[in-house]
Amino acid sequence: MSKLFEPTKLGQLELKNKVIMAPMCQYSVEAEDGHPEDWHLTHYASRAVGGVGLVIVEMTDVEPDGRITNRDLGLWDDAHIASHKRLVNCVKKNGAKIAVQIAHAGRKATDAEQPVSSSTVPVTPDSDWKIPRALTTEEVREMVEKFKKATERAIAAGYDTIELHGAHGYLIHQFHSPAINKRQDEYGIDLARFGVEVIQAVKSVMPADMPLLFRMSAIEYMDGGYDLEHALDIAQRYKEAGVDVFHISSGGEAPPGKRKPSNEPGYQVGFARAYKKAFELPVIAVGRLEDAVLAEKVVAQGDAEFVAIARGLLRDPYWALHAEEQLTGSVTPPKAYERGF
Repeated sequence: MSKLFEPTKLGQLELKNKVIMAPMCQYSVEAEDGHPEDWHLTHYASRAVGGVGLVIVEMTDVEPDGRITNRDLGLWDDAHIASHKRLVNCVKKNGAKIAVQIAHAGRKATDAEQPVSSSTVPVTPDSDWKIPRALTTEEVREMVEKFKKATERAIAAGYDTIELHGAHGYLIHQFHSPAINKRQDEYGIDLARFGVEVIQAVKSVMPADMPLLFRMSAIEYMDGGYDLEHALDIAQRYKEAGVDVFHISSGGEAPPGKRKPSNEPGYQVGFARAYKKAFELPVIAVGRLEDAVLAEKVVAQGDAEFVAIARGLLRDPYWALHAEEQLTGSVTPPKAYERGF
């Protein structure tokens, strides 16, 4: 028996296993209009065919200048609903549940004429990164509404659940990071306030039984970056605001300083364990977990309820089928693929 491949629930959402496809930007919207294209249908549906329980669609942005690049997905317009619905239906038809990661790149929006952020602090000084403009207090409140509207569109498109991106140095992260947020208004005095308001806004339009996922960097690697204790303090506020599941990563805010990610298999599992212990909420672990035995161990010993696979699923769309076969000695692939197993 495998704990990783037991049917389970994410809140009230029933999943066939505990394998999650981590969100990974594809930079493949050739029309640069935010709509999922044929590439995205092929990419995500193939991982559903390949056996994952939940597909999390890549960072999908709440406004055009919120994209990392102009080739990213969006949900800033009602016109996006139909194309996202096509993607959702394709993934569900092939056996997986599907979420979308809603976000804003903030100061990391490379194609924006002038990116915005909590403050005017660039990703790195003396580099190609643009100096961001600090959002006004009123613009921050408008940004909260944009997250809410994007969530409404995601629900209309049929997504099973929502993930907010509060990790890797994107906009929500830029507000709760003391080294990035230098504001003097209420969104600087209270570093959690923007994230809390976004969470409350999206929860207000989500069905009561739909879980809200939140991806968060447990530590920062830049010099002067925050430690786990600060992240847990902010996360407590986010839990109180309505987060149901934490998806725990680290770093991404700027180039590492003296402290660097170790990048060995499972290097972020300890952070996931700390969140689980602190909040008694389901946790998704991620980070070099593509070894099936290691992924099984993370779930079996209770470090996290779910394992997210990123680069491993880029290399092998059928990672979940292969992992289940390795761990259990048997697997039930789609009928069309039975001859291959």
